[in-house]
Amino acid sequence: MELDEVMRCAPTSRRFTDQPVDRAAIVRALDAARFAPSGGNRQGWRVVVVTDPEKRAALRDLYLPHWRAYMEITGGAKMLADPDAFDPKRTQMVRRANEYAEKLAEVPVHLVLGVQLSDLAVTDESLPRTSIVGGASVYPFAQNVLLALRNEGLGASMTTLLVPAEREVRELLAIPDDIALAAHIGVGHRADPWPKSLSRRPVEEFAFAERFGEPLAAN
Repeated sequence: MELDEVMRCAPTSRRFTDQPVDRAAIVRALDAARFAPSGGNRQGWRVVVVTDPEKRAALRDLYLPHWRAYMEITGGAKMLADPDAFDPKRTQMVRRANEYAEKLAEVPVHLVLGVQLSDLAVTDESLPRTSIVGGASVYPFAQNVLLALRNEGLGASMTTLLVPAEREVRELLAIPDDIALAAHIGVGHRADPWPKSLSRRPVEEFAFAERFGEPLAAN
């Protein structure tokens, strides 16, 4: 696939077929993703590829309490309880996400993504707000993984709701203490048709010229 096509049609996939995932396709995707940028070129990302049914079930059990809490906080639980009171498209999206979480053990491949803490350059840690800069050394790699999986014809869903269970995930997968959990990516053969293009806001809504709020013209 061409790069532009991959970027425009790599949706979150929450429903998968029973078709087995070729391990070689996962390795190829990770091989492509490793060329992502990182602070100081330290390449601190680490990935555990999980296919064992018992471990997938254990990851689901660790994921669900945090998912259900998230649903309560965001109002998703209310949508499921009274779907007719909300926008149908939004309700469908929430329902699909909930089904994904509840059936997480059935997702064929789980990529547990971590990052070596000593490889992070957290330049905003002294600012009076939530730090976000540390993720710059791992999330470009995560996005490369998602795009590379799409190029392999595989669907994927990335979330961070397993991160609060970091201690338990470390114990389950023998992850060292100096590796921080960054994301969880469920992978499989997508059950739904691939979209031709995703729906996104136009450039003029988020990019500006010279100062915030000034229109950015193409010429």
